[in-house]
Amino acid sequence: MLKKISIMILVAVSAFAMHTGELNINNKDLEIGARFDLGQFKDTVEPETTFVGGKFLNAHQDHSDKNSSLEVYGEVNFLMMREVGNRGMKIGMGVKLNATKNQNLDYASLPLGVEFTYKFPIPDLVPMYLNGSFYYAPQVLSFRDANNYLEYRISYDIELIPNGRITLGYRTMNTNYNNAAIGNFKYNSSAFFGYKISF
Repeated sequence: MLKKISIMILVAVSAFAMHTGELNINNKDLEIGARFDLGQFKDTVEPETTFVGGKFLNAHQDHSDKNSSLEVYGEVNFLMMREVGNRGMKIGMGVKLNATKNQNLDYASLPLGVEFTYKFPIPDLVPMYLNGSFYYAPQVLSFRDANNYLEYRISYDIELIPNGRITLGYRTMNTNYNNAAIGNFKYNSSAFFGYKISF
């Protein structure tokens, strides 16, 4: 399954001018993501403001809070961002459609959220960034066997080469179910490191 997903992402990269691709790993989890800048494809959209993308996470049971039969987590996402002032801060509002499976229960939700990126104003050093996001779906935006969804992330990037960053981060993703046997379930809570490449 993960091999098929990777091939689909590589095909998409070759077909489009991908804005950002990322690969995040730790000793047991693998996350692959892509985000496209719609301003590169449509003249009426200002570049660096509107993005659409997808993400896949193959999480290990050791980073969840219960033993279970975890399936791959997948999402498609949409984000609108804008710069705040001229001091390196960007904020955005986003929405996701995500899905996974646990113990033969289907999970899907439509979380809403906010994201930010802050570029440290330190001259004569490599560019450094602080990123964060918070997404939540209440019961009314949760489908199938889902009850609600909560995710937050924080990461620190160092741009060692132009358009190439090393990232260190932490994520927590709660996929909570209506089923009493699973209930409030932490799908993944772990630190990670990886690469981000922009085009």
